[in-house]
Amino acid sequence: MKIKLQFIPFFAGILFAIDATAQSKQVDSAWPETKNVNKPWARWWWMGNAVDKPNLKSSLIDFQKVGIGGVEITPIYGVKGEEANFIDYLSPKYMEMLDYTVKIADSLGMQVDMVLGTGWPYGGPQVTLPYAAMKLVVEKYEVKKEDLFNKELKPSSEKDKIPAQLLAVSAFGADGSYLDLTKQLNGNLLQWKAANTDYTIYAIFAGKTGQQVKRAAPGGKGYTLDHYSEEALNAYVVPFDKALVGFEGKLRAIFNDSYEVYGTDFTLHFLEEFEKRRGYDLKKYLPQLLSKEDSEIGNRVKSDYRETISDLLLHKFDLPWTKWANAKNFKTKLQAHGSPGNLIDLYASADISECETFGSMPYDIPGFRREIEDIRNGDADPVMLKFSSSAAHIAGKPLTSSETFTWLRDHFKTALSQCKPEVEDLFLNGINHVFLHGSTYSPKRAEWPGWKFYASVNFNANNAIWEDAPGLFSYIANCQSLLQSGKSDNGTLLYYPVYDTWGKNLEGNLFFQFKIHSLDEWLHGTPFYKTTEKLMEKGYGVDFISDSFIAQATVKEGLLVLPGNSYKALVVPDCDKMPLATLEKLIALKKAGASIIFEGLPKSVPGLYNYEVQNEKMAQLIASNKMLVEPVTDVFKALTEANEKPETLVETGLKFIKRDVNGEKIYYLVNHTPKTIEGFIPLAVANKKVLILDPLTRKVGNAEVKSDGLSTMVKIRLESGKSLFLQTENKPSAKPWKYMEPKTVPIALKGQWDLAFEKGGPALPAPVKLDKLESWTKFSPEAEAFSGTATYTLQFDKPTIDAKIWQLNLGDVRESAKIWLNGKYIGPAWSVPFSIELGKLKRKQNELKIQVTNLSANRVRDLELKGKEWKIFYEINMVDKDYNKFDATKWAPMPSGLKGPVSITPLVENK
Repeated sequence: MKIKLQFIPFFAGILFAIDATAQSKQVDSAWPETKNVNKPWARWWWMGNAVDKPNLKSSLIDFQKVGIGGVEITPIYGVKGEEANFIDYLSPKYMEMLDYTVKIADSLGMQVDMVLGTGWPYGGPQVTLPYAAMKLVVEKYEVKKEDLFNKELKPSSEKDKIPAQLLAVSAFGADGSYLDLTKQLNGNLLQWKAANTDYTIYAIFAGKTGQQVKRAAPGGKGYTLDHYSEEALNAYVVPFDKALVGFEGKLRAIFNDSYEVYGTDFTLHFLEEFEKRRGYDLKKYLPQLLSKEDSEIGNRVKSDYRETISDLLLHKFDLPWTKWANAKNFKTKLQAHGSPGNLIDLYASADISECETFGSMPYDIPGFRREIEDIRNGDADPVMLKFSSSAAHIAGKPLTSSETFTWLRDHFKTALSQCKPEVEDLFLNGINHVFLHGSTYSPKRAEWPGWKFYASVNFNANNAIWEDAPGLFSYIANCQSLLQSGKSDNGTLLYYPVYDTWGKNLEGNLFFQFKIHSLDEWLHGTPFYKTTEKLMEKGYGVDFISDSFIAQATVKEGLLVLPGNSYKALVVPDCDKMPLATLEKLIALKKAGASIIFEGLPKSVPGLYNYEVQNEKMAQLIASNKMLVEPVTDVFKALTEANEKPETLVETGLKFIKRDVNGEKIYYLVNHTPKTIEGFIPLAVANKKVLILDPLTRKVGNAEVKSDGLSTMVKIRLESGKSLFLQTENKPSAKPWKYMEPKTVPIALKGQWDLAFEKGGPALPAPVKLDKLESWTKFSPEAEAFSGTATYTLQFDKPTIDAKIWQLNLGDVRESAKIWLNGKYIGPAWSVPFSIELGKLKRKQNELKIQVTNLSANRVRDLELKGKEWKIFYEINMVDKDYNKFDATKWAPMPSGLKGPVSITPLVENK
């Protein structure tokens, strides 16, 4: 049926174009070769390890076909009714399955990572009590003057039923005296007479937390490992030394998840390590250590305690763990957040540092949906994300990975369009190796929706979004192929004053975790956080630096040189405490020609040892170098004097990150504002030609540029929700980018649509003819329950307007689409705005086919309304986004299909 044409209000759009012939000649040379590491990878949950070779192979083929480059295997709890198929972790059968997985992946051009254990955190049956996670247990006893103390010392709490080892006994007299009574012990029996004064006795035990591995798979249950003992680590890896023979160099990396070893603040040799590292006997300060009172001495002792925990985690576990893995030709991949230590140093200890996002962030992109009933507020704070990428940049590690999309929406409710801005914010903060969270191994015998991990999203063939997932995955691969090129081009370092957190009372807690879910406790509102924000808002590329990396820094030709990169300036935010050695090194670097910018000066050294003498030295050091350390009133002016130029393009609202490839710059630009950004934008590099690369379409072309002193002005037009790469070069390498603009307002396509349901379930609804586009859930009970793919077909004549290129605007799409024009496949439309260039139109009888896929939510809702049980998993089974019992019967049907309005727009070149 022919249609009527109706003009509708124009909405601004990104209208870049480059003809297909030129594109085909230029794309291959403009874009780096796509390798498996450029593609997104997936965390792959093996439920009960109930895997078999045919299903492993088919699953890996599914991954490869949609553009996933690798998998990270995490064995977890099993499925009820599948017990006969469970495989014990590290058993010969398990290793056979792992070997098969590696071989099939390799044949498909993929790679495999694995967790060194099951579930999380590290632990298992090989963790005997001596090597299980420990906690400090202290018992206090009061003894009157001249009384005989005669008692067997043991923990009194029921929580400490697991054997605790008595390590030391100290006595503190009312007259201020101190006695070490450890040598007077007979086993755990202490017989001692208090002379001269009343005493308080402190008995120190190495207790056990009793924590077990969470979500353990068959063969993986057991105690959590002591993460402060290299001896414990060496014992832990013994089964892996045997099991992984022959896998050397075949597995890509060993993964360690976020630090969720709860309440572990002690280890067997902690007292000796403390004295060696902090310079004094901790036993003499037990009253101050254990007091909840907010006092200077107590806080200094607590700071030393927390720093010692950090040291032990780094030097007794994380670094030896990487050394062990590297000796087998494996890389390591570490989520350091949640650790009770300096995150920068901990992230940097691995070959690949990994951050994570959790929940959903807001965006002002027109058409972007974030319904409150489907989301939990996210914590993808850019400052938090930069801890992992900063560690990689300063340490010289090329990849920073992320656990991505965790709980982005509730189960079965995540659209591909909702993933795009979230992953873009990761890219903008230095992440360049995305891991999907995640995909559950689900054999073909499992009824729909298959096996399911309790946290959303589930990226596998059972989920309706799989139909158009290649669009998202291709976008990620295109971005990462450029974001993994060269090295970071951040020019400013910012000192992270960890001692300002360690030195607080923190309600007396000795074990403090730097978690992403509690940023208000340690990050938000600090001078460090505020300085980071204001530098980023002004367009400065910032990396964070720790005390230990400052110790490694040198100066060359005025630049600060670190193992991984060089920087023009280092900013020290206002901070309360700083080690004397750090301040001495900063002054030495400044004397050597480096730009060290102080926003404030430390008021004290951290810790207890000799602190008064050290404070005097610090005061003298500051006084004798007053001109060098004078705090600035304008950090931006100081950076300008250091020849560190901001990217003022941020004044347009654009977000950016840039990299350096052999002296040329790659800019990644993203528009998350509600408006189109167009015109000439400045790049802080002079006299350059600029190549535009569109990661959504892979189109390329040379931008229109003009020189403006020390800047290069680049013409762009970037619609809300879109992104571009700009790559500088000395001479043009491609045909000019064609800037297209609408010749008229969009023209609505009106007429009768034929709608045919093609694949999905629970059943295919009957075909429908439509005079008006609306959610297909309104057509019938079968359509309301349907999740899958349907095709809309429309015949129309070309409007009487002369144009070589037409753009199709789909309006509201629920949730993704593929487009054909006159039998030719045009491409996908899976992200906001849902528009695509059609090219030329025939004068008469153009046929437009739009294949739309919705989410799986309506089918799951129908399944539960019918009382069919699919939640058959052990342990946590299934919960919703708020960790309440999952119940889809409470959901309303989710709008589905093509809602429109659908329009076409003639485009002309803007010359």
